Amino acid sequence: MMNPILAIDGYKVSHREQYPEGTTKVYSNFTPRSDRHFHSPVADGKLVFFGLQGFLQWFLVDMFNERFFARDEQEVTAEYKAVMDSYMGKDAVSVEHIRALHQLGYLPLHIKALDEGSKVAMKVPVLTITNTRDEFFWLVNYLETVLSAELWKSSTNATIAHHYRLICDRWAEKTCSDLSHLDFQCHDFSFRGMSGLQDTAQAGCGHLLSFKGTDNIPSVLYARDYYTVGEEYFIAASVPATEHSVMCMGEQAGEIDTFRRLICDLYPQGIVSIVSDTWDYWRVLTDYTRELRGAIMAREGRVVFRPDSGDPVDILCGTATDSDTRLARTPQEKGSVEVLWEIFGGTVNEKGFKVLDPHVGLIYGDSITLDRAEEILRRLAAKGFASSNVVFGVGSFTYQYNTRDTFGFAMKATYGEVRGNGRMIFKEPKTDDGLKRSARGLLRVVRDEAGEYQLFDEQTWAQERQGELKTRFLDGKLYNTAHLETLRQRLAAEQ
Repeated sequence: MMNPILAIDGYKVSHREQYPEGTTKVYSNFTPRSDRHFHSPVADGKLVFFGLQGFLQWFLVDMFNERFFARDEQEVTAEYKAVMDSYMGKDAVSVEHIRALHQLGYLPLHIKALDEGSKVAMKVPVLTITNTRDEFFWLVNYLETVLSAELWKSSTNATIAHHYRLICDRWAEKTCSDLSHLDFQCHDFSFRGMSGLQDTAQAGCGHLLSFKGTDNIPSVLYARDYYTVGEEYFIAASVPATEHSVMCMGEQAGEIDTFRRLICDLYPQGIVSIVSDTWDYWRVLTDYTRELRGAIMAREGRVVFRPDSGDPVDILCGTATDSDTRLARTPQEKGSVEVLWEIFGGTVNEKGFKVLDPHVGLIYGDSITLDRAEEILRRLAAKGFASSNVVFGVGSFTYQYNTRDTFGFAMKATYGEVRGNGRMIFKEPKTDDGLKRSARGLLRVVRDEAGEYQLFDEQTWAQERQGELKTRFLDGKLYNTAHLETLRQRLAAEQ
């Protein structure tokens, strides 16, 4: 495991000596600056802030304690020197500031942040960070790179998941009488497409603010370790489900027997999800279902069919126009939901929309996007079906195809002190379009009469201590932590 004092961009090692002589304080903030690269049918110009508490505990506390402060001082400084001598040139970088930090025994930082799970408009800082001891002014922006790398994606994915929830909520309100399906309507399938184990755990936890269905077990453990304080608490769940290797091993000629074994022998009750497009999806949905109808209807539970290829909108809703009611339409023209309705029937809810018999269901888990989810639920409603008839498997196509620029995250210094004199600092490049213009001086964030976060810059220290940015980390310890349930309720209340 890496020594955390080396988790930096290379140019950071030179900055300490580049600050003006007599520098004693650096004050920075981390802010989403723009959502111009984020596209959603329910875009509202806001970010869901999430991920700081976990980062503070596992990196700034646990990793620094284990991999830096608990190690022998000479060992730590020798490692730092060896790396710097090789990287920057022999004796080009001093190690005395690293030695001094190790002797101090904790990170002399004060980090304040907004409540996680809250929604923040662009250009409103989600956190500020400054040093608590004069000689460690260099540490503030020294940690910029790792702080940015570990925080942007958690908030980005929490925001994306929230937008899926907004879409599902909106169509459920229009087409469903029973809303109990919503917590599980979007299921996290992203693990295999993420950038490693820490990434999938950390970013995947953002999904759990809006939904309780996931196949991403590391994210459940991450939520348990950093957002439930060890309490007995329901975080998320999944169901038995097949993959193509299982279906292929049963051989194409015996595919229906594989279905029968799964439905009758292995899982005679409860939910079981079966991938159904290994060979001929429409044969499964029109022939196998009729042959197995009695067994399916006799089960205490639901058989969920999972198409895994093709255009998700067409597979679920059909290729025919919504107004096409010809009796001679093919299964492909009707779409999966209508085909299952014809075979298994169901009920019409109080709002006048069809709900499939609870013994069958559908989940589509390939290349789902916010726009496709919206279009699928819109077309189902146009065909007279409730939105609860489908579940979405949300994968890395959604959760990995993003960057720090999706919400324009950046950490910038806005205030400093040199020989006891405060300096309001800012950047405002003439060659920029306004995106990179920073706030100025000390910052305060307050809620206005409508409950929206508002930024005030150029503040006094007395003003800076007020507002919604609350102490989360101070001199090696966490403060004002929150439970996952609190975050979930907070976000649900802000919809």
